[in-house]
Amino acid sequence: MAHYFDKNIMIVGCDPKADSTRLILHEKAQNTILQMAAEMGTVEDLELEDALKPGAGIFSADTSGGWINCTESGGPEPGVGCAGRGVITAINFLEEEGAYEEEGLDFVSYDVLGDVVCGGFAMPIREGKAQEIYIVMS
Repeated sequence: MAHYFDKNIMIVGCDPKADSTRLILHEKAQNTILQMAAEMGTVEDLELEDALKPGAGIFSADTSGGWINCTESGGPEPGVGCAGRGVITAINFLEEEGAYEEEGLDFVSYDVLGDVVCGGFAMPIREGKAQEIYIVMS
């Protein structure tokens, strides 16, 4: 869609597995916002450029068509903390850093878990971050 319709998209992976963007990036995984914040000590030390990764190939910002920027919220180790809290932290970080005001941004897509176990995963819906909601099952 981005390339063929000349649209600019940000994909926010809201799954602790951080696998929402791997096919677009042509890699197995990317560093998540929570991973990078833990390495730096706090999310306030993180820069937006560190968290957003351009898509590969035709999804790149270097093409004449639209672009896709990817980011993953991530989550704690299984059984250690609340993964939903990671989604809240990541979305707050993106807001504070101006990711949603990026010039030319047409769409933001949130990939959330299908088995929402807490309110954190539903934040994009609950906080009015979405104008439209589509349920896709596979």
